[in-house]
Amino acid sequence: MIKNKTIRFVHKYISFFISLQLLLWTVSGIYFSFNKIENVRGEQYVLPIKAKEFNINPPDLKQASEAVNYFYRLDQIIYSIKNSNGIRYYDQDHRPVKKISFDQAKQIVNLRTTLKALSVSLVNSSSSGSEYRGRQLPLYKVSAKSESDSIINVYVDPYSGNISLIRSNQWRLWDFLWGLHIMDWIERDNIDNYFLKFFSILALISSISGIILFFKVKKKSF
Repeated sequence: MIKNKTIRFVHKYISFFISLQLLLWTVSGIYFSFNKIENVRGEQYVLPIKAKEFNINPPDLKQASEAVNYFYRLDQIIYSIKNSNGIRYYDQDHRPVKKISFDQAKQIVNLRTTLKALSVSLVNSSSSGSEYRGRQLPLYKVSAKSESDSIINVYVDPYSGNISLIRSNQWRLWDFLWGLHIMDWIERDNIDNYFLKFFSILALISSISGIILFFKVKKKSF
């Protein structure tokens, strides 16, 4: 039979090692619950696109896996074909389209968001834990200013002209806390890591040992 002293020892030292992570789980959870994910993603800055009529005959697809999508790119309507080889973009006359210019990227941000575009740079390589991770490159990074003078990064697809994502300090704090929450401090995407599994098991053991200790002490007091 397990002695009370042994249970106290296990509970005490396991609780010590997981106490900081439990605190981080609690703090990050509070932040997540008080911040709408739509605002974290910057959806409050995006203006609705007015629908336009267009007449493009769907191209003959060569493969069953190919998919066609249509986009409004400023005053131009284009379409894309996606397959296993990637995405290709064409205009209404079925000619390949070129990337938009930096000025056009700024114009898109000014027209489709409540932000004021300041500068543009090209992103063509990914880095670990970047704020645009998981997105297809290249992208235009448009630095813009909000009505409250906050600097917001807007990422625009240089071919479709779509706003791919918006990143603010609110998102960066969310992303940082999410990394602490799932114990993936670099990529901040992997919820299947060993640290999270290990500390989750420790937290379970600490909880169970605490419950056992509570009832053992309570029974002894009677």
